[in-house]
Amino acid sequence: MSNLIKLKTGEWDLSDLVKNPKADEINDELDKINSMIRSFEEYKLLLNSNISTNDFIRMIRDSEAIAENLSIITSYAYLKYAENTSSNSNAGLVTKMSNFSTEAANRLLFFDLWFKKVLDKDNANRLVKGAPPVYRDYLIHERSMSKYTLNESEEKIINILDVTGMNALIKVYDRMSNSFEFEYIESKGKKKIRKRFTNKEKLISLVRSSKSSERVAAYKALLSTYKKNSGVLGEIYLNRILNWHNEFIELRKFPTPISVRNLSNNISDDSVLALLNACRANSKVFQRYFTEKAKMLGVRKLERYHLYAPLKKQKREKIEYGKALKIVLEAFEEFHPEFRTIVQSLVTKKHIHSKLQDNKQSGAFCSTVSPSIDPYVLLNFDGTLRDISTMAHEFGHAIHSVLASDKPISVQHPSLPLAETASVFGEMILNNRLLNNVNKKEKRILLAEQIDDFYATIMRQAYFTIFEIDAHNLVGKDSSTTSDQICDLYMNNLKEQFGMSMKLSDDFRYEWLYIPHFYHSPFYCYAYSFGNLLVLSLFQQFKKEGDEFIPKYLSILSAGGSRKPEDLLQENGIDITKESFWQKGFDFVNEHIQNLRNVE
Repeated sequence: MSNLIKLKTGEWDLSDLVKNPKADEINDELDKINSMIRSFEEYKLLLNSNISTNDFIRMIRDSEAIAENLSIITSYAYLKYAENTSSNSNAGLVTKMSNFSTEAANRLLFFDLWFKKVLDKDNANRLVKGAPPVYRDYLIHERSMSKYTLNESEEKIINILDVTGMNALIKVYDRMSNSFEFEYIESKGKKKIRKRFTNKEKLISLVRSSKSSERVAAYKALLSTYKKNSGVLGEIYLNRILNWHNEFIELRKFPTPISVRNLSNNISDDSVLALLNACRANSKVFQRYFTEKAKMLGVRKLERYHLYAPLKKQKREKIEYGKALKIVLEAFEEFHPEFRTIVQSLVTKKHIHSKLQDNKQSGAFCSTVSPSIDPYVLLNFDGTLRDISTMAHEFGHAIHSVLASDKPISVQHPSLPLAETASVFGEMILNNRLLNNVNKKEKRILLAEQIDDFYATIMRQAYFTIFEIDAHNLVGKDSSTTSDQICDLYMNNLKEQFGMSMKLSDDFRYEWLYIPHFYHSPFYCYAYSFGNLLVLSLFQQFKKEGDEFIPKYLSILSAGGSRKPEDLLQENGIDITKESFWQKGFDFVNEHIQNLRNVE
């Protein structure tokens, strides 16, 4: 671990996916997958009500082999695109893979539709009961989607049109927004400091600057750029909503737009409603905190520009990448040695792309490729404390992925809400170590930053979801809705969220335009609220039980997506259908706020 200190930010090595992309390896792989699909298509003759359990399971495993090979080659394309979203060759490869994947999905669709819609209930139950336990919840979930599944020709048409329709529009959004240049104008009295940012992540890092003028300038540069492009970006979003409404409400007959995501997550509408209701009921928790934070900062009322203002006035030095890695790995090792081993493997295999560069995809992510290949992590590391938390977050995802790598590919990845459990827990492990190793003054600063993060990952994400519900309902009822009306809707959402605790300037009405989840994965954001509040409860359990808690936690992670989340958590004494459970998370936040008050 001593060598970690010397590590610098760098690029990943994708040779575990494609060894020689300049040769014909990609085309050879696609030919191999085509051959596997042709063999699989011969199984059509076996699809009748009397199919044996052995034949059924053989079909599942053969389809997984196809899925795994396809995932490896498409992951290569999307990871190359994430490196440089302005590259025409990368974009072309993504389009090629998208077209190929759609064609493959359509050729394999017969098996999925047969099990969901054609097979009678009694024989479906027979096959589920006879399947290995790892598949049972997955198969039950597949059958639950039958009422929203269309016939084969309709499903194929939707898949084909998505490639050049909605998916293409989202790619336009990505390419536009990732190539933006931001004009930064910082006012220092009569003096103006002008800069041009070509990397959005570097600009956004300044919203947590200790300098008030930098925070204001960063937000204004960000929001003015999105406002300038709001016509096109707003139109893309309106069409995203209309596409969602037409397919899922009009054609598939889902009861509500968010029900689509809930069913995909294998979580009931009631559980998600309980979560959002608890968040809405606790909005005053953070409103009181922001009122108190204003006093700590010596201002009458916080402006939205300064929501993440640190309590520490002096400039915090940037942390070297190697040192940040060492901090995270030591925190993980203290919790469980295997956590450090898993992340160390990613470092050794060069599965991390950490350096800042123009046109690189913004944010951070962990990409699970297949059970046989360690995941890949994208970071935009700039040496801030926030970047270290992000590192712990994404490495948490990687740990989750590896612990579930003994599961088949169809059930390796957990549904979205549980997918955020290990990532947020990783942040909690890091923050707990940091809090235990600082003096009182630093502890006060870190506590405030942690509460800021609780806001960003719980309340902000819940209100993002509430905004999406309102936006989808509005556009679904009136297709002539404009992006200006969506801006009004978002501004009202902010006013409810902050109450009287925050002064909102009009430029924040355009903030929603730079939230990629709204475009990529509608209603994704509640997964962060879910994951964070769940982790707060789990972390309290860990502090109470100590090492006895660790096997329970590992069992949740190693289940991957093989269990229905509500059932898996119920076995560990957690009932997510009750608002009282979610309230425990807010009680933990309140405890942190009280600790902040008590630290002199």
